[in-house]
Amino acid sequence: MVINTNIQAQAASDTLANSQKLLSKSLARLSSGSKIVDASDDAGGLAVSARMDAQIKRLDAAKGNVSDAISFCQAQDGNLSRIGQALDRMSELSVLALDVTKSDNDRALYQAEFVQLQQHVQNTATKDFNGVSLFNSSTLGVIIDAEGTVFPMTGIDIGATTTNTAYFNAFTTGVTISTTTAAISALSAVKLAITQLSADRAFVGAYQTRLNYTVEQLQVSKENLVAANSNIKDVDVATESTEFAKYNILVQAGTAMLAQANNIPQQALKLLQ
Repeated sequence: MVINTNIQAQAASDTLANSQKLLSKSLARLSSGSKIVDASDDAGGLAVSARMDAQIKRLDAAKGNVSDAISFCQAQDGNLSRIGQALDRMSELSVLALDVTKSDNDRALYQAEFVQLQQHVQNTATKDFNGVSLFNSSTLGVIIDAEGTVFPMTGIDIGATTTNTAYFNAFTTGVTISTTTAAISALSAVKLAITQLSADRAFVGAYQTRLNYTVEQLQVSKENLVAANSNIKDVDVATESTEFAKYNILVQAGTAMLAQANNIPQQALKLLQ
């Protein structure tokens, strides 16, 4: 029986320290909701989770880009729809100008409205979306995934003399309905513009369909990544609560046993009395 060295107390102290460490880690997991509190908890899992977190952020950014591109297409289609209405009226005015019972004065009145519609469309050609021109020949590259894949959207130029001559031929100031001869030419030009407009709106609609599917795909990809990431780093509260209760009991028991072990040298004092 010794006094200076209490092996039992030292063993109880080590066991208590270990139980307290495990209790603290369990408490940290429950309070943070993550089972990877320190890198040492799961070094490999932490690396995988970090990559997944970054990919999820990129997916969110890509989804935002695609959503903006959809809004851009909707703005294009809305303006093209109004242009379509103007073209319909211009074609109607062209036919009215061909009426043999109309005088040149009557045609001049039709021409006044015809010019206003031309100017309306010419003004629409200058519209932009957040500083980006809605109608020019430039191809827009939309980022559609987390890896930076580019989806090209061909530009629609309603004011060009080369890329879309159908529009230019209908909206140029030289196109008039002031005479029957001019009205025949104007009607032909407007009909070609209507055909071109139909094709352009079809392209815009196709882009919207593609981008809508892309948004849904990005959402599914994100959900799958979030679920996989959760399996790696999120704590199972039910299981961890059980562990916490166990470690809490061990700490209490260890504290009690350490107190008992510290009393062992007291027995040596009885031999000295």
